[in-house]
Amino acid sequence: MKKAFCKSHVLYLSVIPLLSLLTACQSLRPPKLPNIPTSIITTATDSTVNTTQPIQFNITGKIGVRTSKQSGSAFYAWSQDGERSAIDLTGALGIGQTHIEGIPNHVSLQSAKTGYIEATTPEELLERATGWQAPISYLPHWINGEPVNAMSQVTRDPQHRLITLNEGGWDVNFNYNDQDNSQFPNRLVMTQSATQSSEQSNPNAPHNRVILTIQREAATEKSATETATTKQPTSETTTTSNAP
Repeated sequence: MKKAFCKSHVLYLSVIPLLSLLTACQSLRPPKLPNIPTSIITTATDSTVNTTQPIQFNITGKIGVRTSKQSGSAFYAWSQDGERSAIDLTGALGIGQTHIEGIPNHVSLQSAKTGYIEATTPEELLERATGWQAPISYLPHWINGEPVNAMSQVTRDPQHRLITLNEGGWDVNFNYNDQDNSQFPNRLVMTQSATQSSEQSNPNAPHNRVILTIQREAATEKSATETATTKQPTSETTTTSNAP
């Protein structure tokens, strides 16, 4: 009897953390987007940048960051509409529950640990708040399965989906849920190139790595899929891969 009680008690204790993680993930919903003052609305002029249409999505998931010195993770909910973004995080990389908003040339972060922080780029903001490095400015395009720069070197699968990408000093691997033939990745693995990493002085040190899991809202997934069917091939350097 005592042995059976111990086993059931251990099982109960092992289930609690899992339920807590699921609750944290499910409780996050894509946040409300900030407004852009009309005085700072901008138009991209670089012809190499992919500007076919504004990027729009509502996603949730988990982000993990690892460096040679430390690692951390957080659940997130992210709303993106063109140059406007809003992100809520919980368990946020050591700084607790966090809210981030972005408009052109201005991003802000609010958390109980750091207070209110402003910066001109998401990368600067993240590093000031947490010490982490992550390619936040590139992520909206990568989340949609496309490069930021049309001239970036990529490999694609037979369905013309991105499989690998080298851009902005990061090597990116794209994973897809083939059960529903999604044209958009559900997982990104991003590794900072050695020449870009702050750990380059130690060639044996692991590179900075960021892993992002992605769950799209149903309406966003449908809209994005319809958009993908109308995309035209660009002048990017492409290699076809048979990788899944």
